[in-house]
Amino acid sequence: MSTSPVTGERTAPGDLPSPRAALVPVAGTAPTVSVVVPAHDEERPLARTLAALAAQGGREVPEVVVVANGCTDATAEVARAAGARVVELAQPSKAAALSAGDAAATAFPRIYLDADIRLAPGTLDALAATLRRDDVLVASPRVVFDVSASSWPVRAFYAVYREIPYVTDGLVGLGVYGMSERGRARFGDFPAVTSDDLFVQRTFHRSERATSDGEFVVSAPRDLRNLLKVRTRTASGNTELSRLPAAADDAGGRPVPSGPGDGVDGGGGGDRAAFDRTTTTTTTALLRLATTRPRLVPSVAVYTAVTVVSRVLARRRRASAWQRDTSTR
Repeated sequence: MSTSPVTGERTAPGDLPSPRAALVPVAGTAPTVSVVVPAHDEERPLARTLAALAAQGGREVPEVVVVANGCTDATAEVARAAGARVVELAQPSKAAALSAGDAAATAFPRIYLDADIRLAPGTLDALAATLRRDDVLVASPRVVFDVSASSWPVRAFYAVYREIPYVTDGLVGLGVYGMSERGRARFGDFPAVTSDDLFVQRTFHRSERATSDGEFVVSAPRDLRNLLKVRTRTASGNTELSRLPAAADDAGGRPVPSGPGDGVDGGGGGDRAAFDRTTTTTTTALLRLATTRPRLVPSVAVYTAVTVVSRVLARRRRASAWQRDTSTR
């Protein structure tokens, strides 16, 4: 017996296909979807991520491109052993890895998947189908936060985080998103920013984004120290995005609002009006949670404190310092 990398359920040895068998298309079969996986020293979580991809099943024929960037561990070897196509870069850079993966990939829709994110079975099919709709340029599945190994402050933070508008209203990102060919043509190389998912979200109008069926699992940090690392990185990413030029107009000629962050006041894109609207929306959501679900009041306090502290830390630290959660690796 073994344990499913997504559900945690016990399965018989034959229940999950081997990663190599599932990630290598049958000879002569053209891939129907490309999955780009940027990976920097991710040998342990990458194995789980590729196993979850191998367990997808369904109609899609995935082309999996793992871009091992600046790795000092066995990330590239793990990817090859799973049957993925591997691109290696000397420098550690997620933006460069995403662009290099794009250059190597051949199919659309194009899925961008962090090396520590697990897709639930059937999610790849659902995401690809959504991206083939004429009205959808970018999409992401529903997020599930795995807090089973987390301390109480971390569980409290996510009890609130999963309820705010950033997560519930047209979320794109947090570890996986996809673009149609028309959507990917909206911009060139990925910019050198920390939050590529927020950059993508702010590049598309709300009417062009969708949430597909299926789920992906984000392993929450195990302790408060690592949670602050993650949130500090997010705060730094919001600041970087606020300095970028305004996003291009969408196909209908309307200005694309700069996307929200996800702090206590919503984050902060480059569009002041959008930022103010997000601030009001998120603050209203927090107040509603506190008044309608009193048991969440301590969690709201934790969420607010973590957000404020992470912003202070982001201002004090170099933007290039990568604040990484090491507790889930």
